[in-house]
Amino acid sequence: MAPRRLLLALSIAALVATACSGATPTASPSTPPAASASTGAVCDSAPEVGQADGWGPQSTTPTLTPILISNAITCGRVRLLFLYLDDQNGVASAPDRTAKVAFYDLGRDPNKVVATAEGAFVWMIPDERGMYVVDVDLPEAGIWGAEFTTEAPGSPAETARMTFGVLDTPTAVAVGQKAPATVTPTLADVGGDVTKISTDDDPDPAFYETSVAAALADHEPFMLVFATPKFCLSAQCGPTLDEMKKVAAANPTVTFINVEPYELQEVDGQLQPVLDANNGLIAVDATDAWGLLSEPWIFAVDRDGIVRGSYAITITPAELEAIVPIISAGG
Repeated sequence: MAPRRLLLALSIAALVATACSGATPTASPSTPPAASASTGAVCDSAPEVGQADGWGPQSTTPTLTPILISNAITCGRVRLLFLYLDDQNGVASAPDRTAKVAFYDLGRDPNKVVATAEGAFVWMIPDERGMYVVDVDLPEAGIWGAEFTTEAPGSPAETARMTFGVLDTPTAVAVGQKAPATVTPTLADVGGDVTKISTDDDPDPAFYETSVAAALADHEPFMLVFATPKFCLSAQCGPTLDEMKKVAAANPTVTFINVEPYELQEVDGQLQPVLDANNGLIAVDATDAWGLLSEPWIFAVDRDGIVRGSYAITITPAELEAIVPIISAGG
């Protein structure tokens, strides 16, 4: 398999640069990214849409701008991540700020609400930066509209709109599919020296004891994390991995596996990335096999090797409480 670069889902610097440039998420609808040809479409596509009424640039710039973090969104049950930037380009998402989203299938009817969802706040970096998670059914591929409404104590409600593309085919391994039996690095491969396979400053050796292939062969339920604390441009991999260590300590019957998503090599006793001709990070085979376009990413896999949960960036306490019993059942 030819190596490819991994696209980062979230870089706050990039988000701020977008905001500073005057770009806004309420621009005209754009064509969704091309779907993978490796699997068939999982839904129908809505008719193509040009400029839908009410979905062009807003006449006034909102004080708070919603930023969609999720990429490669696929039709069906969707987990969407977003945050708010204020007029100074600071992250304005907060536990006491509500977020409600109404979704419109613009190819069908730009004025009809198809679904609504309340955003669940979650810290990305504890007490520093947060975002919202919504779970919603988007039954068709095509161009969709999202109307965000938010309010917080001491500030009035605000509404902003944006458009986004929805694919008809998943790019990453989807919930309900078989987990790829990837051979991922373990301590046994490096003589027990965890620093040779992890860029974590405080690694938990248990996260590197079992490969994905071995866990599947042994019918072990497992949580798989793709995270690189040292080379994660979003600065999110470290905090996400730290939270997963706490989860692992509380769930000893579940195997936890961390995989560095990029090709690394040892230079002067430290792991450094292998770069492509354009000085870009290169995805490892496991990253390609799982179809990832961003990091960090978490998968939950049951004893039968079926993916039961898929979580970009981080996972909420409620999601953890729900998924651990599901993958642990049986046996």
